[in-house]
Amino acid sequence: MIHQSFIFLPKISHTKEQSIWQQGINGWDDFLNAKSVAGISPKTKCFYDLCLTRAKKELKEDNALHFYERMPNVEAWRLYEYFKEQTCFLDIETVGYNGYITVVGLYDGYDTKIMVKDINLNMKILKEELAKYKLLVTFNGSSFDLPCLNRYYPGCVPKTAHIDLRHTCKKIGLTGGLKLIEQQVGIKRPEHLKAIGGDQAIDLWRAYKSSGDKEYLDLLVQYNEEDIVNLKPLMWHVYDKLKNNFVKNGSSRPCLNQKI
Repeated sequence: MIHQSFIFLPKISHTKEQSIWQQGINGWDDFLNAKSVAGISPKTKCFYDLCLTRAKKELKEDNALHFYERMPNVEAWRLYEYFKEQTCFLDIETVGYNGYITVVGLYDGYDTKIMVKDINLNMKILKEELAKYKLLVTFNGSSFDLPCLNRYYPGCVPKTAHIDLRHTCKKIGLTGGLKLIEQQVGIKRPEHLKAIGGDQAIDLWRAYKSSGDKEYLDLLVQYNEEDIVNLKPLMWHVYDKLKNNFVKNGSSRPCLNQKI
């Protein structure tokens, strides 16, 4: 989808992007090969040609940040398919909104890495892990997870592209918390984890710290792991729905008026 996007070009709105598509210009090469584009002056087209030539270079170098910094944040979903192998799904647990971080869960789409306070949660290691990825995917991470990480572990989160699924889900009419949205799209959790939410996660940590009983910690880790693993199918669900809103009948020509 990123190859078909023009939204990252200066002063290109959704309406202008749609106008470009409606002229049969379905990708960067189409734009570069076109002698003219209706609604865009020759001078501006020359400038956009330079921008797209650079975009091709930046994409070849896997520079997701180049596009992320130039497009509306809610359009970052367009980056996912290209950068899916360089994506980290992230979720944290804390003792309350302003409390300390207890668990950090990372998932690369294949394997999970769970970091627990006072066991293996280390700022240096966390920073090294996050630096491996070109794209972060969270649920409500822009308001909670990333600010918390930056507050307690300053500098551990690199400047990188980020998809916040809470806001992206709203684009296809999915609202509410992660568990509710999972139910709406058919993502299932193990029975013993269904009743656990944010408050229960806090209780599990406190029970573990007060009793030393590892069973409480194991359950908390399972809960966090389920959060990050479920972000991947949710990401694909949202991506496919949004892409289908641009693509009609399997062709490359976007169709923004198609209902989801």
